[in-house]
Amino acid sequence: MRAVVVSQPGDVDSLEVVDLPVPEPGPGEVLIEVTAAGVNRADLMQRRGLYDPPPGATPVLGLECSGSIAAVGEGVTDLPPGTQVCALLSGGGYAEYVAVPAGQVAVVPRGVSLLDAAGLMEVACTVWSNVFMMGKLDNGETLLAHGGGSGIGTMAIQLGKAFGARVAVTVGSEAKAAFCRELGADIVINYREQDFAEVLKEQGVTADVILDIIGAKYLAANISVLSTAGRLVIIGLQGGLRGELDIGALLTKRAAVMATSLRARPTAEKAAIVSAMVAQVWPLVADGTVRPIIHATYPLEDVRAAHQVLEDSSHTGKVLLTLN
Repeated sequence: MRAVVVSQPGDVDSLEVVDLPVPEPGPGEVLIEVTAAGVNRADLMQRRGLYDPPPGATPVLGLECSGSIAAVGEGVTDLPPGTQVCALLSGGGYAEYVAVPAGQVAVVPRGVSLLDAAGLMEVACTVWSNVFMMGKLDNGETLLAHGGGSGIGTMAIQLGKAFGARVAVTVGSEAKAAFCRELGADIVINYREQDFAEVLKEQGVTADVILDIIGAKYLAANISVLSTAGRLVIIGLQGGLRGELDIGALLTKRAAVMATSLRARPTAEKAAIVSAMVAQVWPLVADGTVRPIIHATYPLEDVRAAHQVLEDSSHTGKVLLTLN
């Protein structure tokens, strides 16, 4: 089967399409014939040698995919061959076939094409687990999501609004700002032209939950705009690893800082996240309240071009690789 691996850590030229054996589904697993795979920033980090796969995971890139069940392992009875699904992966999505624990698989929601479903799983699970399960965003609260034009950002806007929150986002261009407003964002701040913390303070706005992909660079500013009992959830490190934390400010606000990742969690935890997300989010997808935002699709052989789009941050929503 065709699959994408990294020849040696580096830029997009280190990505190679190679021929590998088709994996066999083990007990409790399914084998998916992949239609499309989502491209995520974690894939870029793995390509650069900064984000190794969990122990035992395939070195093939790709943390989500859509496709059809090709075969099932022992003990799997509810996902018969031919079922159209999307899946949360520890790796292996950039390939014609991938084996994955059945608990990390969901039937494609009604009204979504099999292609577009490749852009749902990672962002929906990330937003649901971090904003709602950990951050406990509630109706009437304010969510601040950095990177509003990204796949995660566009999902955060839609889910935040669907559950009754006011949503503020930061973006890097006016085109992304306009798109986020169309999705329903209440406050949109171009971080290239404005300081997000100053803008929010001028408007008298504080954030009950902050979904942060930047890390160290935004730490102090994030703390400064947290509400009393606010929750800062850090899921990315685009702005660095180390920052100075004002513990006094946290104490005064009775606030919390949490940092988390999805990929390395135990299978049972990921299955629980998928189950909770599907119960809450799939009905919203089925009725059109929430939709996958697809920026562009590329054939597998053009994986370098797909990665370059994310490198340039020129995308709004998801970039997908197609295999069939």
